Amino acid sequence: MCGICGFTGAGENDASILKSMCDIMAHRGPDGEGQYIDTGIALGHRRLSLIDLEGGNQPMVRASSKKDAAVTSPVTEPANAYTRGQFAIVFNGEIYNYQDLQAELKAQGWEFKTNSDTEVLLVSYLAWGKGLLEKVRGMFAFAIWDANKQELFCARDFFGIKPFYYTVAGGSFIFASEIKCILEHPAYERELNEEALEQYLCFQFSALPETFFKGIFKLAPAHCLTVRADGSIEDERYWIPTYDFDESRSREDTVEAIDEAMHDSVRYHNVADVEVGSFLSSGIDSSYMAACLAEENPAIKTFTVGFAEYEGAKDEIAWARELAEQLDIENNSKTITEAEFWDVLERVQWHMDEPSADPSAVALYFVDQEAAKKVKAVLSGEGADEFFGGYRIYQVPFSNEKLSWCPKPLLKGASRIARTLGVRGANYLERASETAEDWYYTNANGVAFSPAERAEILKRPVAGPSPQELTAPIYAEVAALDETTRMQYVDLYFWLVGDILLKTDKMSMAHSLESRVPFLDRHVWNVSRTIPTPLKADAEQTKITLREAAMRTIPAEWAQKEKLGFPVPVKSWLKQDRYYEQVKAWFTGEEAARFFEVDKLMRLLDDHRAGLADNTRKIWIVYMFLMWYRIFFVDQTVPEKPAVS
Repeated sequence: MCGICGFTGAGENDASILKSMCDIMAHRGPDGEGQYIDTGIALGHRRLSLIDLEGGNQPMVRASSKKDAAVTSPVTEPANAYTRGQFAIVFNGEIYNYQDLQAELKAQGWEFKTNSDTEVLLVSYLAWGKGLLEKVRGMFAFAIWDANKQELFCARDFFGIKPFYYTVAGGSFIFASEIKCILEHPAYERELNEEALEQYLCFQFSALPETFFKGIFKLAPAHCLTVRADGSIEDERYWIPTYDFDESRSREDTVEAIDEAMHDSVRYHNVADVEVGSFLSSGIDSSYMAACLAEENPAIKTFTVGFAEYEGAKDEIAWARELAEQLDIENNSKTITEAEFWDVLERVQWHMDEPSADPSAVALYFVDQEAAKKVKAVLSGEGADEFFGGYRIYQVPFSNEKLSWCPKPLLKGASRIARTLGVRGANYLERASETAEDWYYTNANGVAFSPAERAEILKRPVAGPSPQELTAPIYAEVAALDETTRMQYVDLYFWLVGDILLKTDKMSMAHSLESRVPFLDRHVWNVSRTIPTPLKADAEQTKITLREAAMRTIPAEWAQKEKLGFPVPVKSWLKQDRYYEQVKAWFTGEEAARFFEVDKLMRLLDDHRAGLADNTRKIWIVYMFLMWYRIFFVDQTVPEKPAVS
């Protein structure tokens, strides 16, 4: 796990720019720093060393494409000298099957000077070109420079676990693991993308290919791009997740296949030259994953956080401690105080690069902080819900079947009447009258702003596309499948990559910690894609066969536990005078007046405080944007890092 950056069109005098780009993301890699400058290219790297601690330094340079070519050390002071080589690579992530690939390449006659996955990735490119993307198993964002062609090849992993940002400015292609690195390049002029704000109000995260910074884009998951000598850029989608339900396989065999895939994935994700720990919450995902890791390493360390407001009940910490005792593994826990939560908000938004309205990102910040005190890598349970049908919202189509006898126009009319009269059930009737494409775009549905609400609250609506228009091309790819699967598929491209994985990467790297996600493994996907929907979710239960697989490793009480998400008590905090006044100051401030109808913001806040409506998420969406905007466009300084408790 590392941080990468670079730009084309570089010369020897650009060393200070590259150094600034590396320095601003020093948190991603405190174990080492390297820069490489050659005619036309500058590559920078910050290293968090986990594999081949001595030999895996980057940027890694190879003299030529010959099988016996030497790998040289990276340049550490590029202002003083050039290092020559036909190929150079910077890489962020882990290739979990690098030892398998190295053995295959050695059998073909390729020589290696290190035992690092970075060199395996570079040699794989020399041997197979972009075909390497069909062979690798892992999480990655990388760039490979070919000096002879003056060409840069970049790629991002299958599910978007690792970030990759880029822009074209001043004739240079500029890229990095974090947007703040690109902001250090003098060719880029900072400008807000107001269309991103409009979509953010509905999604609660940055949902467009173009980020909140005008002209800075995200390379999409499972995409690679080639930057050629003439400045042209070719963007290619190299992999598409597809479903192929196996109706002939028995339920017992399905459970067996899941269990085998998960144990195999955890085994590969445990490959490192340092200790790998695990998160442990009250839910099935982390419980099952930690138990699988404990079979590989009984001395593992697990990490849990909770909130003081829930003490006395069986909260995250109590559930985790009890399971850790049953598995006879170590558990380290921390109770997050109100003051700690609110004090760290600015730092969290700075690390996120773009505004994030998910309060659980703050909880992740603290659990990552705790883990980083004892290990350099942890396993985390992201992806299980999208792969195996874990969100309760995926059960809606099954509930809607109860009204399938009723004509759709009649249901829609009934929903309008119920909404007008304030009768419960209006949303249920409306959803039953529509397809998933009509109403579902992410897990923020129902808690974020609707398109109509965002038009009312914004001072200058830009009339961008509706959420349904943004998701329509993704839905079209799985138009023939059932509604629950279509919802899962759209979450792979929006909710998972835009919210879940982004906060996973940014919060872990804020503490120089690698977060590994065994559920988001291609081999696990190859099992999940074959499971018929009724074996994933129905009207009564979610993650049906995953729970049964987990029961082979953890007690049924944990395997069958209802999904809660991470319970952050923001709803009650916003009703307290202290935090009401704190948010009010932002809602009536200069930045709020620039973008929003202030009276409507205050109505949201006041109605919530009075108990007239639960506006928690809407308030938080606006509050986090205003905080982010001040950090990146007004103050343009790094918020102070709170003391480690």
